[in-house]
Amino acid sequence: MNAPGSVPDGGPGMPAPLGALADVLVAGLSALAAAGEPREASRLAGKACAALRHDAPGEWRKFNALLHRLSRQISPDAL
Repeated sequence: MNAPGSVPDGGPGMPAPLGALADVLVAGLSALAAAGEPREASRLAGKACAALRHDAPGEWRKFNALLHRLSRQISPDAL
């Protein structure tokens, strides 16, 4: 159910700000990885995936794609 005045964004019941917020967080996590912290960015992106998986599949896909990009930046020895 949408809050009064909200606009659906990519899924039933999802307010428009959720998509914009996901975009901001993906950009921030990408910047964190570029600043030399890909493991931390990946850890946080994984938490976002878990939180969004069932209720916001469109936003979940954004973080899932980020996780796949970040996985190439992490050395297997670092795991």
